Parts: sequence; C-alpha cells; structure tokens
Amino acid sequence: MDKIRGILIGRMQPVHNGHMQVIKKILEEVDEIIIGIGSAQLSHELKDPFTAGERIVMISQALADADVDPSRYYIIPMQDINFHALWVSHVKMITPPFSIVYSGNSLVKQLFSEEGFEVRQPPLYDRFHLSGTEVRKRILNDSDWEELVPEATVKLIQEIGGIERLKNLSVKEISDI
Repeated sequence: MDKIRGILIGRMQPVHNGHMQVIKKILEEVDEIIIGIGSAQLSHELKDPFTAGERIVMISQALADADVDPSRYYIIPMQDINFHALWVSHVKMITPPFSIVYSGNSLVKQLFSEEGFEVRQPPLYDRFHLSGTEVRKRILNDSDWEELVPEATVKLIQEIGGIERLKNLSVKEISDI
C-alpha cells in the first residue's frame, strides 16, 4: 500500500507549541509529513529573524524531544520564488511526492487546489497566543515567551543569541525609518 504523505508549509519564525500540535495532529491523518520551512531565504529581519538552518534545528530537535519517529517526517527549506503560477511546480520539484496539503493560507490553498491537490485546513489551536508574531513580541518586551515554544526552540535561541539579535534588529529597523 502506498504511503499517504501530507505537506505543511510555514515560516516557523520561530517554531512554537502550535506548530508542534498541528504536526502531531496531521500525523494522525497521514503516514508521513513534509514540513516545509517557508521563506527559507529570509533571516535577520524583524519578521523573519531566524535562518532556515536555525529553524530546522528547532523543529528537528523539538520533534525528537516529542518522540516523533524521524522516519515519518521530512524537513525541507523552501525559498520564495515570487511567481505564484510556478510555485506549486517548484514545491513539487524539491519535495517527496505528496497528496494532501495542509494550509490555512488562502493563496496556498488556491494554488494547490487549482493543481488538483486535496487541501485541508490544519487543526486549529490557540492561534491568538501561539503565533510567531506573539513569540517575537514577547521576546522584545522581556515577557514570558518560553511558555509558547518547545524547549528546543528556547535552547537554540539562547545558543545563537537570538534575543539580542531580535532586539538589535528592532532598533536598527526603527532607525531606518
């Protein structure tokens, strides 16, 4: 029997508990999941502070800590190509074959639907608190961001000086205005 493979694409800036909940839920529906690290070319910006490599460490270590079988997922960095009509072909070229696309993004849903893919809304979680925007905001405000992310994300952010990076970026970008 063929394996059912799904794909979830997200910027994961940074990886938070919501990502982990969604991945675990999707793994109840499919045999394998492709985790696409979106906007892989971006880093060192206020909205996208972490490199694709840093995000890969966060997600792979968080999945290992959660005892998710590594044979059930692939983590693939995906650069933006800024050609919507070609994007699905680009994704198909750099990933293992998949049949189900999980996305809450209306453009992503539209593009994959037009190409004949089954598109599912990822399971909902506490989106109000569990978002990369909220995590980055709390880091900048010195409030409790650690409660929103897996231990692996905390460790990686500490290891790379991520708090200082984000604060430096916020100062730099304000002075650019």
